[in-house]
Amino acid sequence: MPGTSRNLSLRGLRTFCVAAEYESFRDAADKLFVTASAVSHQIRNLEDELGKQLFERRTRSLNLTEAGKALYEDVNPLILSLDDVTSRHRATVSRSTLSISVQPFFASELFVPRLPDFRAANPGIDIKIDTSDESSEKHPGKADVSIRVFRSPPDQLAADRLFALRLVPAAAKEFRDKLKVKAKKIVSDFPLIVHGTRPQAWRQWQRSTGIELPTDAISLQLDSMIAVVRAAERSMGAALVPVQLSDSWFRSGSLVRLFPQELLTDDAFYFVCRKERLDDENVRALRHWVLQTFADNA
Repeated sequence: MPGTSRNLSLRGLRTFCVAAEYESFRDAADKLFVTASAVSHQIRNLEDELGKQLFERRTRSLNLTEAGKALYEDVNPLILSLDDVTSRHRATVSRSTLSISVQPFFASELFVPRLPDFRAANPGIDIKIDTSDESSEKHPGKADVSIRVFRSPPDQLAADRLFALRLVPAAAKEFRDKLKVKAKKIVSDFPLIVHGTRPQAWRQWQRSTGIELPTDAISLQLDSMIAVVRAAERSMGAALVPVQLSDSWFRSGSLVRLFPQELLTDDAFYFVCRKERLDDENVRALRHWVLQTFADNA
């Protein structure tokens, strides 16, 4: 039965209205600065909550159902009105800017989709997000705070651990359907998609699981995790993807797990800033929200 005990997600309703306006999950994703799979996931959750199909999904088109049209006519004016009210109130508060450096895949899959919650609670803070740097073990000097991968808490900086980086083999469903394993050895064609910052990850996964990779497997090396996931989605090979950051891809079916075994790396995501910034009111607000939202307390 539809979930009647929970309030519908405002973010889900807003996403629905944008998708209805553009008649495209991908165009809606560009408008909302998230992935198409994240939009699809939010729409699916909303449909589950309402117990109604809101879109007819075809290979080359996306159309509202009658239930979807009725919901859009009812909800869109409310969303527009809420945006107007929010804008009026924001114009009356003093503003300040917080510069945040976030690695690109974390930003697109976790940080930006949940950022409206922080913005709603902190309307006086303008956010500037830099996702241009894929590197780990680094806190950019121009950033007030950063969310990045470190092997251990960085020296001379305040750092809060969020969660360990875990990698799992994934690919498109069509790729998985052709996968063949005999006696813990992969015997089918198995192209490897490699993230340039972790060239040895597949060998580490092989050692930790005992599952033997083909010795003649061809490889495709890419310099960003977003590119790695996109290549896997298009059946170009198998990729090791971050478990916590790929949930929307698995839920939408864009990617599927090839094996249940994960590679637990020595690295973790950290919230990082200079120690003297801990007393800054904006940094404190963001730090509290990030820890509440993302930390696994492990």
